[in-house]
Amino acid sequence: MMAQYLEIKQRYPDALLFYRMGDFYELFFEDAEAAAAALDIALTKRGKHLGQDIAMCGVPHHAAEGYLLTLIRKGFRVAIGEQLESPAEAKKRGSKSVVKRDVVRLVTPGTLTEDSLLQARAHNYLAAWAQVRDDCGFAWVDVSTGDVTVTPATPAGLGPLLARVAPSELLVAEGAAAEVSAAAADMGVTLTARPGGGFDSAAATDRIAALYKVDSADAFGTFGRAELAALGAVIDYLELTQRGRLPLLRPPVRERAGGTMQIDAATRANLEITRTLSGNRDGSLLAAVDRTVTGAGARLLEARLTSPSTDLAQIAARLDAVQAFAEDAALTAQVRDALRKAPDMERALGRLGLGRGGPRDLAALRNGLGRAADLSRMLAPLDLPQALRGAAADLAGHDDLLEEFEAALVAEPPLLVRDGGMVAAGYSADLDETRRLRDEGRGVIAGLQGEYARTSGINALKIKHNNVLGYFVETPAGHAQKMMAPPLSETFIHRQTTASQVRFTTVELSELETRILNAGARAQELEREVFDHLAGLVLARAARVANAARALATLDLHASLADLAAQEGWARPKVDDSRAFTVAAGRHPPVEQALRRAGGPGFVANDCDLTADGTAARPLWLLTGPNMAGKSTFLRQNALIALLAQAGSFVPAEAAHVGVVDQLFSRVGAADDLARGRSTFMVEMVETAAILNQAGPRALVILDEIGRGTATYDGLSIAWATLEHLHDVNRCRALFATHYHELTALAGKLAGLRNATVAVREWEGEVVFLHEVTDGAADRSYGVQVARLAGLPEAVIARARTVLDALEEGDRGQGGKARALVDDLPLFSAAPPPPAASKPSPVLDRLADVLPDSLSPRQALELIYELKALAEKD
Repeated sequence: MMAQYLEIKQRYPDALLFYRMGDFYELFFEDAEAAAAALDIALTKRGKHLGQDIAMCGVPHHAAEGYLLTLIRKGFRVAIGEQLESPAEAKKRGSKSVVKRDVVRLVTPGTLTEDSLLQARAHNYLAAWAQVRDDCGFAWVDVSTGDVTVTPATPAGLGPLLARVAPSELLVAEGAAAEVSAAAADMGVTLTARPGGGFDSAAATDRIAALYKVDSADAFGTFGRAELAALGAVIDYLELTQRGRLPLLRPPVRERAGGTMQIDAATRANLEITRTLSGNRDGSLLAAVDRTVTGAGARLLEARLTSPSTDLAQIAARLDAVQAFAEDAALTAQVRDALRKAPDMERALGRLGLGRGGPRDLAALRNGLGRAADLSRMLAPLDLPQALRGAAADLAGHDDLLEEFEAALVAEPPLLVRDGGMVAAGYSADLDETRRLRDEGRGVIAGLQGEYARTSGINALKIKHNNVLGYFVETPAGHAQKMMAPPLSETFIHRQTTASQVRFTTVELSELETRILNAGARAQELEREVFDHLAGLVLARAARVANAARALATLDLHASLADLAAQEGWARPKVDDSRAFTVAAGRHPPVEQALRRAGGPGFVANDCDLTADGTAARPLWLLTGPNMAGKSTFLRQNALIALLAQAGSFVPAEAAHVGVVDQLFSRVGAADDLARGRSTFMVEMVETAAILNQAGPRALVILDEIGRGTATYDGLSIAWATLEHLHDVNRCRALFATHYHELTALAGKLAGLRNATVAVREWEGEVVFLHEVTDGAADRSYGVQVARLAGLPEAVIARARTVLDALEEGDRGQGGKARALVDDLPLFSAAPPPPAASKPSPVLDRLADVLPDSLSPRQALELIYELKALAEKD
């Protein structure tokens, strides 16, 4: 057995080997030590190898999925070594034969299919990056749903692609692993280096043709050699990990360069599109807009938000679909109610395609097709827009398959075929009879006994059973002559005579005995045949069933966006080919919802106009105002409105007009990168450089506090030059927030620059944030007031006011030469204000007279009431 284990392990040195032994998966040697530590399970010993104890641990096979998930999350790959025959079959080959075992699957982060290992509302992508001379290609596949996408790329585009797709695992050629490791590490992606032969574009063409049974990949469009190499690498890896049984992959969709809004990793993080900066889904844009009721709908929503389209026809079609639901609240409610009962057909179909499906996957397809039929009938009489017409058409045409499934399956099937009870009564006559024999064997024998008694005319005839003869017919010895004479002798065959009884058998009884004894195994065999038949029916029309599953997701997505728009008061945006950007009463969805949950004041909506077309256009706004006033929120909300509009959603505004944005850039917030030796300021400069070097005239840029990470004049000069570059060179639409009030003077020199500020009011020494964006410039930042709100000690606040007053007075008196004040000795020699004298406290005076040890419980309670009254008076 250990020789067999070592032979299999030698073929999978980089994976933990789950070696099936009966009801457990066992691990040995270094695998056992690593798994025991990772899973926090007991490590034991079993025998010796080369004089050393063999380390061993194991996990129950029925609970293996939970352990697999832990190992995958900790970066391990797991080879599943199953028993390919029963111990009884092995013994037939010889008493010392070992049960045949082999790896049936290699489990990796990008190849998971089990529901317990996946997030229902998120894709799990396996991706590949290939470079052929100067061309690069990127392909990504969700094995659990069959989605396949390919796109041309550039070396600089890998980071943004990883940030957008967020694959669990990335395949690269061995020679290129070092070049992409940093980008993969930044995104938390598992990097898997593969031999260069797996990325050969010529071999890839053959793999694609064989998988899809076409003459060439040209059947799906025109692909570059690097794109073919990336897709071929994915197929090659799936053949390895799935041991030759490939998943049901949809035809590859080629995403043209520039077909989606380009958003780099920093921008995705800053805008908190799918995750907040702390890594949580709650608080993100995705969480704020997700009203879908199916897992497939949620996955489609995430795909739309992470890759907004730049195709005007596609955007318009998606908005038309949302509007159709938004204008018919009753239809929206009916569709959403029906979809709530729809299971995840995509993943059920994927598991069946890989041979990992079970009865519940068949039930999921039955229930899903049932919902599809209901929705098809509901939508048939309606005049639907293009996007919904296609979905409605894909829902229809599955009646025969649905009828077969409804007749074959019980309402709630078991998890596994071997558990039994999957097939409904009446579907298979053979199975019904076998179950009757298995479950009602005594009744069947009793019925046969009554029939034999009537035939023979011997009421004393009995059918009995013992371990020697099995089932037999027994009569008193006095009836022996009758039983052995024709015509009864033609039916009853003599077996044994005793002193008082004579025993017989019949051909029918012998056959019945065999059937009863084998009924359990035969019932299981017949159920497996039914399962295979039903699975075959589905797989024969997998493409059509997959289209129905995608249609359900499409309906869910558009109906949920319509429901969101109705509940939140969102408007349909106008999206065209201009360079317009106007928003009336725009809002920030996650912030607005957070304020509502907190029960505080409502969100203050603001207008924005960054339209870049026309002689009087001012596409660049310089936004000033104090901290806490809402500058960053205003910047982010306008970027999110552009993103939502091009994702095909209504937007949080009274109205919006968005000229297509092909690049979205954000430089908001501050963070260092200690692992790469980058300070906060260095990170800020790297991200700003990327924006200034890449942003084109159709880009939308939001920049917040550029230059704040360094000395005041250095930061001011960098912010100044950045603002001029955006205006003169990039010529894009942009929002630029700053505390450098000196920059507001540029509005008189740069024709496309407009000053805006966030309004505040001072009231009795306190600052009140109005969160209203208006024309003009702020005259101060109110930093000391914000520090006071944050809870700095009063002594610190008072000293800060003293220093601030001195600086401001000196700055005015010396023509702006604030640096001279830094060397002004009186400022530094000025004594801090004395601490405020403490007021007499009646509470403390009263406590001074109290002797705690002398108080009874009642007196202590009365004292508390007395102190509370004194405190309120004070």
